[in-house]
Amino acid sequence: MQLRNIAIIAHVDHGKTTLVDAMFRQSGTFRANQQVAERAMDYNDLERERGITILSKCTSIDWRDTRINIVDTPGHADFGGEVERILKMVDGVVLLVDAAEGPMPQTKFVTAKALALGLRPIVVINKVDRGDARPEVVLDEVFDLFTVLEADEGQLDFPYLFAVGRDGWAADDAGAGGGSLEPLFDLLLRHVPPPAVRAEAPFAMLATLLDADPYLGRVLTGRIEAGGLRQNDTIHALRPDGSVAEVARVTKLLSFQGLERVPVAEATAGDIVAIAGLENATVADTLADPAVTEPIAAPPIDPPTLAMRFSINDSPLAGRDGGKVQSRVIRNRLWQEAEGNVAIRVSETNDKDAFEVAGRGELQLGVLIETMRREGFELTIGRPRVLYREDPASGQRLEPIEEVMIDVDDEFTGVVVERLAERKGEMTDMRPFGGGRTRLTFLAPSRGLVGYHGEFLTDTRGTGIMHRLFHDYRPHKGPIRGRHSGAIVSTGGGVAVPYALWNLEERGVLFIAPGEQVYAGMVIGENAKRGDLEVNPLRTKQLTNIRAAGKDEAVRLTAPRRLTLEQAIAYIADDEVVEVTPNHIRLRKATLDPHQRKRERRAAMAGG
Repeated sequence: MQLRNIAIIAHVDHGKTTLVDAMFRQSGTFRANQQVAERAMDYNDLERERGITILSKCTSIDWRDTRINIVDTPGHADFGGEVERILKMVDGVVLLVDAAEGPMPQTKFVTAKALALGLRPIVVINKVDRGDARPEVVLDEVFDLFTVLEADEGQLDFPYLFAVGRDGWAADDAGAGGGSLEPLFDLLLRHVPPPAVRAEAPFAMLATLLDADPYLGRVLTGRIEAGGLRQNDTIHALRPDGSVAEVARVTKLLSFQGLERVPVAEATAGDIVAIAGLENATVADTLADPAVTEPIAAPPIDPPTLAMRFSINDSPLAGRDGGKVQSRVIRNRLWQEAEGNVAIRVSETNDKDAFEVAGRGELQLGVLIETMRREGFELTIGRPRVLYREDPASGQRLEPIEEVMIDVDDEFTGVVVERLAERKGEMTDMRPFGGGRTRLTFLAPSRGLVGYHGEFLTDTRGTGIMHRLFHDYRPHKGPIRGRHSGAIVSTGGGVAVPYALWNLEERGVLFIAPGEQVYAGMVIGENAKRGDLEVNPLRTKQLTNIRAAGKDEAVRLTAPRRLTLEQAIAYIADDEVVEVTPNHIRLRKATLDPHQRKRERRAAMAGG
């Protein structure tokens, strides 16, 4: 059977996973009457809740005596580390672009990686049935993007199709209005070359994905670059520097069929397989026959740009929700994550109970935190901070800059430009987008964008769309004003009382409701003014033997403002942290003792 290895790449929400669903059904991977969840490839709980792909996944379909191995890749820039590794496994890419939105930042990011590897993309203009679709214009925009990314002549002469992945059809004509995906399958077989491998050489494979199986242990996935492999063969793992990490026997050899990994007795060069039986090998290692001494070169990964401090939960309510609270358990989990996710970097701090975790962005680190809290961990998370560099030539301090693309109704253009100017953003492009909307492009420092998304949605009444992508490092742009308001901080511990909260409502916005547990140093609301306000949410109404008319009505409170995990992380100031447990997200001061906080403030002012 012939082989084709492809990756499907696109911006978030342009329809990758939905298209793969349709390919499954029309290739016969699923029975006609088989019940399969929509977006079957997104089987992770967080992926289903958020409607995005977080983890790369391999699958395969058979079409006319050819096995097509397909990799569904993340569309969000924060998970770009997944995309970069995947592209080394494939010989062609399907670039999926929304017929209305056109090429977006993530399209640019992933396409640049694919073109640099010499891959020749197939372009599919998806969702041509949208009312605001502009397929021919978007096709021209894709060509312009390829030109900017310095594609060669072969890559510029790309084949293209128009499609509606949800309805399962693709055609040469945007107005076809129906059909099947047969044109796409046939184009894949014609345009994507078979794997260029050395079939007669000793076995060699670059480990690209790592996951843990409760029965098989560590499972490493990659494409066989040379030779063949059988179950029970002895192989060794080579580190990128050529040293031997371990020698082991292949206890299980797995191939991809539809959504499942199925055991096979042997696999040949060019196929994408998963191998179990190794204990120490990890991503970027070369798994090979013992006769092989040279590792396969692994692609460089773009460095992290954002870091957060993960530490044990040391609040008075620690240990009530989760069973995983010890620093040793947290350390092991973080090292496990860094091992399988090359875009995450974990380092020790001077405090034995805290670790610094660096990644691509707030969403990537937020997903890690959410995953850990669902696993029963309790954590304290510090404010995100950007990672600076130093220019080796001038010694100048450099900071990460992001390209920000915003689609917004014309009436909100002014406020968006004003807000991003406050955050040191520079507008590089502004053009009408049709339908009374404008597309704005900025270059803004990453630190200025921390916490901006919630403010952006408020300013645009929920109608704005914002996408971010790492651009480069540039000289530091100076101070950026932080949060405009202070915090309402509890001075005592216990159960919040309705009467006390009712009296606090006029001072700001509350984050808690009556009956909730609070403790001294916990942030229970946002102060309407600058500076922190220390209050007692436990104060009850004083009882007297005199009844006053109108004083005995029931207290009516406004519903509290509930922050999501990402909102809480973006909201906190430098002296605050987020307490994360399986059932609660609380904001608190890093230092709970009010007297110690005052001493720290005085010391900071004296030092500043």
